[in-house]
Amino acid sequence: MPRLHQILVTGVALAALASCAESGRDTRVASTETPAPVVVAEPSPAPQIAATEAEPQSDIVVTETRHPRPEPAEAVQSSNITVLAVETLPTEEVVVTGTSVGGKAAPVGRMRAPVMMGPSVRSVYMPDRRLPPQYRDEGRDRFTTFSENPFKVAKQDPVSTFSIDVDTAAYSFVRASLSRNVLPQPAAVRTEEMVNYFPYDYAAPRSTTQPFATDIALYPSPFTPGRQMVRIAIKGHEVQRATRPRANLVFLVDTSGSMDEPNKLSLVKQALGLLLETLDARDSVAIVAYAGSAGTVLEPTRGSEKAKIRAAIDRLGAGGGTAGAEGIRQAYALAEQNFAADGVNRVMLATDGDFNIGVRNTDELKGVIERERAKGIFLSVLGFGMGNYNDALMQTLAQNGNGTAAYIDTIGEARKTLVEEAGSTLFPIAKDVKIQVEFNPARVAEYRLIGYETRALNREDFDNDKVDAGEVGSGQSVTAIYEIVPVGGPLANGTLRYASELAAPAGRSGELGYVKIRYKLPKSDTSRLISTPIEAGSAVARFQDAPREARFATAVAGFAELLRGGKHTGTLSYDDVIAMALAARGDDPFGYRAGFVDLVRTAKTARSLAAR
Repeated sequence: MPRLHQILVTGVALAALASCAESGRDTRVASTETPAPVVVAEPSPAPQIAATEAEPQSDIVVTETRHPRPEPAEAVQSSNITVLAVETLPTEEVVVTGTSVGGKAAPVGRMRAPVMMGPSVRSVYMPDRRLPPQYRDEGRDRFTTFSENPFKVAKQDPVSTFSIDVDTAAYSFVRASLSRNVLPQPAAVRTEEMVNYFPYDYAAPRSTTQPFATDIALYPSPFTPGRQMVRIAIKGHEVQRATRPRANLVFLVDTSGSMDEPNKLSLVKQALGLLLETLDARDSVAIVAYAGSAGTVLEPTRGSEKAKIRAAIDRLGAGGGTAGAEGIRQAYALAEQNFAADGVNRVMLATDGDFNIGVRNTDELKGVIERERAKGIFLSVLGFGMGNYNDALMQTLAQNGNGTAAYIDTIGEARKTLVEEAGSTLFPIAKDVKIQVEFNPARVAEYRLIGYETRALNREDFDNDKVDAGEVGSGQSVTAIYEIVPVGGPLANGTLRYASELAAPAGRSGELGYVKIRYKLPKSDTSRLISTPIEAGSAVARFQDAPREARFATAVAGFAELLRGGKHTGTLSYDDVIAMALAARGDDPFGYRAGFVDLVRTAKTARSLAAR
């Protein structure tokens, strides 16, 4: 007769596999985690599971060992088994029966396993199908929710004011979501960051006396017939490597437990290694790491001492809570200690934004960052990871720190941000850059700014030099797009009974509007002004005749608006976006624009978050 030993086991995940053997159904779940074995054996110095001969129904306490080598087998995602019965058969095999808990207790199946030792003690070797108890991100990404800009009536509200934005985080996050075949949540899609992700071939300023040049294009809207697009472009002058200012950089690295994933701390270390290659002896690097507490990993070190800096980066390891606020304080202290009066002083924060220890109040953090900004120390943010990414906090920190926010989802994105575009990332040519557009109600009935919802400013903020705004980096381009309804065109707000009694101002008949750009030089607290009219005569009759760069930017804006729900995109489809982008792709040395087309194709078949 077989002997039945009741063995108490905690957390061994056999239910799905046993049930599969009983019913023939494949309940296995693919996993990239490393499964480990459970060993049942007689006592020995090794940490094995011990058992001795016992009467039927005797209890045996079971422990487990984990095998360091990964198994190629797929893992079974189940962990609700607590009681296993091991039955020794005459065939020198054993049958393992599990009983589920958490409700009703019932047999869930049987599994055969080879006998590993002699007849007096039966030992079982079987894979531990549990997922390792490590940190796992899931559905906790945080974004600032906002509604798309509406169409405004030019007679009632002719002035639009906003801060420029050169962040690119939204595009990378959208790409990371779609790479999993999942549509991003609408709040993650900021249209201006999607558009400004790409470099554009705009005309550079003719003289270094002015940090950037402006360019305006007027062309038909591809969203709704009868409407027009106004594209406003800025192109900054490029600081040459030989004459660029020196950089005083402090890498502030999140090493908390939430960063212990391949697309987080491991990618951070690779990204910082790439940035290191752009630095030289003029520059200095310091490193602060923060987890349960914060500490200096590397005192300010010359950029030419690459081996020393790399060794410090390699030593970074994840674990503990997230004392982010204390880390920020220490990073600023190091930056101030090594302050470069004639150079760029910047803290570069690499994190998933999960600040869970220390100061977490956003207003308090903003206050710290604003005070340091006034001293000339800027803050840039590099976001990593998905499932627990706190974009809302990262945007707040970067915007108040006169820095940029980028999201690093691949080593290629790290190379783009920190190598190919290192100049624009590190070296500002203008700060507190604001745009104000006044539309002529005699020519424009309605208008809407596409994107920049989180960058809106009050009308009076434009002339107030104490109001913070965005910065433009070396060689950087900035794009803003308005959709307008000419007088007599298809209104978004409908007609009013008494509108005709309001006499339209004569205005300047040839102008649709007037663009003003206010900015400060990096070391100045006084703003300068650039202005230019939007001439009606500059319009082209067909969308296909618009400048190539304007058409590509419009395609990207249309894609972003579709991802947000397409409230104002009319009959525009993903296929229309693809056609527009392909026709305006132009020179694409790094493949960014080709990648965009692939991204739109992916979005056509991606599922929503609700379907996950």
